[in-house]
This record gives sequence, C-alpha cells and structure tokens, in this order.
Amino acid sequence: MRKIHINNDDNYATPPYFYKELDKRFNFDFDPCPYCEGEVVDGLSIEWGNSNFVNPPYSRKLKEAFVKKGVEEMRKGKLCVFLIPVSTSTELFHDWIKPNATEIDFIRGRIKFGKLDEDGNFYLPLNKHGKTQSGTKDSMVVVFDGRSATL
Repeated sequence: MRKIHINNDDNYATPPYFYKELDKRFNFDFDPCPYCEGEVVDGLSIEWGNSNFVNPPYSRKLKEAFVKKGVEEMRKGKLCVFLIPVSTSTELFHDWIKPNATEIDFIRGRIKFGKLDEDGNFYLPLNKHGKTQSGTKDSMVVVFDGRSATL
C-alpha cells in the first residue's frame, strides 16, 4: 500500500488564474482569509465586504467556522464565494451548504494550490521528487448570494 503524505499546513494560496476568473464574474472587494505567512488575519471576528472571496483553511474546525460565518454574512445581504474541498457526506454540507447555497460548482480536476514568495509571487512547492503535485482533495465553488434578498 502506498503511503500518501498529506501536508496539513492551512496556509496555501489560490492560484492567480483561478482567482482572476472568479473575480471577473463576482468583482470581489474583500478576502477574509488572505494568504500570508506568519501574519494572522482573523476573518471570523471582523465584518466582511459586500463581495467576498473565501478560500478558508481546510482544517475541519476553521473551514466549518468560515462557512457558518459566510451564511451569516449572506443573511446580511452580502455575496460570499467559497473555494472549499468537496465533502458532500458531512453535516456541514447537508446542514449549512446545501440549504443556503445559491450555486454549487464542482471543479474538474484538482487545483494546484501554492505559496507566495517574499515578493508576493505565486509558486508551486516541489515534493521530495522535485515535482509539483495537485491538491489531495477535489474542490467546489459554493456561492452564498444574499444580495437579491435585500433588494
């Protein structure tokens, strides 16, 4: 049996091409989970913008907390677009995502999340064999759009 190494580091950046495609459509004005090494931004305790891009940490407790906060922000009339791992058998999916999402898109293939260098340039870390590898999970874009509820 092949052992798969899973890096549980919550600090990975969204590939710029992927973010740009979503930003063209949704015109984001805030990111409560910005990628930053060493610096902590507590997106759970601050007010979010009107159009939010959210790629939360993938550890279970933090991911759940951000999804629940996104639903709260949606109920205030805001747009929250999440990039999260596919986990359709979970309570989070059935109790929070499915009943509140205005759109769910499953991403074909696996996204290669990366890191940012000290100049802010995106790069893909190499594994021990000198190759980049895709994420260990499938991804989905989940949209909570509360804008029409406030019109």
